[in-house]
Amino acid sequence: MERVDLLPPPADDDAARRAGLARRADAYAAVPLLNCLLREVGEPVADTDGRRTYRLPGCGRLLRVQGTRRPAGPEVRTAGGWQPLGHAELVKLAAEELRRHTGVPNHELPTEMTDSRDVVAALLAARARSDPPHDPYVRSEQALVTGHTHHPAPKSRGGGPAAAWLPYAPEAHTRFPLALLALREDTVVEEGDTAALDRLGTAPPGYRLLPAHPWQLDLAAGRLAPAFADGRLLRLGTTGFDTWPTAAVRTVYAPGRNLFLKFSLDVRITNDIRRLWRHDLDRRAHTDAAARSALAAFDGPAAWLSDRGHRTADFADEDLAVVVRDGLRGHLLPGATPYLAAALAEGFDGNPLASAADPAAWWEAYLSRVVPPVLAAYARHGVVLEAHLQNTLVAMGADGRPVQALFRDAEGVKLLAGAGPAGRAAGAPPGVSREAGWERLVYCLVVNHLLEIAAALADHHPGLDPWPAVRRELARSGLPEATALLTAPTLPGKTNLLLRWTGADGADARYRPLPNPLAAGPSTGR
Repeated sequence: MERVDLLPPPADDDAARRAGLARRADAYAAVPLLNCLLREVGEPVADTDGRRTYRLPGCGRLLRVQGTRRPAGPEVRTAGGWQPLGHAELVKLAAEELRRHTGVPNHELPTEMTDSRDVVAALLAARARSDPPHDPYVRSEQALVTGHTHHPAPKSRGGGPAAAWLPYAPEAHTRFPLALLALREDTVVEEGDTAALDRLGTAPPGYRLLPAHPWQLDLAAGRLAPAFADGRLLRLGTTGFDTWPTAAVRTVYAPGRNLFLKFSLDVRITNDIRRLWRHDLDRRAHTDAAARSALAAFDGPAAWLSDRGHRTADFADEDLAVVVRDGLRGHLLPGATPYLAAALAEGFDGNPLASAADPAAWWEAYLSRVVPPVLAAYARHGVVLEAHLQNTLVAMGADGRPVQALFRDAEGVKLLAGAGPAGRAAGAPPGVSREAGWERLVYCLVVNHLLEIAAALADHHPGLDPWPAVRRELARSGLPEATALLTAPTLPGKTNLLLRWTGADGADARYRPLPNPLAAGPSTGR
């Protein structure tokens, strides 16, 4: 496949194409921002003529949109009637509302919102010049142009020029070799099984191999310069193979090596600067062991992609850290094809959700593979998997129906306080209460994941009511919390917009109650 290059500056006679690209970028970027604004702040007023109208309580303005899952065509009420909003005007309106609503200013987030929209424009242009990967799994990992459906700036890349990040953007259908470094042996810090790193090349005597993400090397160049100068680090060139960036951006897939590698990246992507922080590296072995044990004990085809070890340098701990993650072979059922769950919701060429011949049966199979292992890990082992759309792979059989779920990312796993050997082991991270763990599970699995897949399925297959099947699957578990969820009036919706506006820690989840479709009658689901 041809590598993606930056587009040359458009010619003057290319105005129509540029205008069309700008409109598409505005539309893509408006979806998650509107979802956040309407969920977290907006007060529903009326639904008329296929449009939903909301009052923004801080500034008192009326905002209306078309559609539900992917709101479009935002308009604000003025003295002269309804006026359409481009993305720039929508950002200004959101900033005014949030400043009045919270009582605090924020000059950083509007810039990120604008950067996210500009990134989308660059991605759309790059995708027009590239071919999607042939591998359907990789194609699904690289499909997310919209991304997180309820984040105000899901595609922000730190505000840098496109030339710095576009060569490493999964959404641009890129692939690239990794930088290969030699790390002096007396400076190596590692834990777990890192043998796969030593097979990536040949280190000179007295050194160990350390792959690095090229973008991170550029970002950390000033901090790493002394180590290159005094010989603690050597440049060995690049790997003899390409890797594919996945939806997480900083995690790459090397199918020929049956390996995923997760790197530090000094860029804010959604809520966090995506470094491999020391505290996360310290807890990784405990959370990974707990998740691996819980999934291994499950009586079914579910699998855990283990973060089995990490390596870094003592002088550049978080800059150069790399986590070694299991590849798919050895976990995937024979003949099954995996897909990123987030891509099933967003859509891509070859999406099995859209082409399901019997959507009701497809949905029941999906639920039977995704829901039971998550509930069993919680109930039997005290392990809260972060089973949201980007951490779940769903494998399809030859008939296109779901046959297996695979879960990943030990960094997001939580352990209930004192639950299981991993939770009681020396050095284990502090556990969370059962109530807090269940709230997080419901947000990740039900709100972030199942609600999005259900809505996409209903959009593609009008007339399907997805909620009776979800209720049956939850009731089948026999878990008291799951039973109570069937009659709870609300579900926890994470408030990413307010979290970012108020400068809360990226890991500090706060929730707003959302209407619970599971509590509806047997045929009124959505």
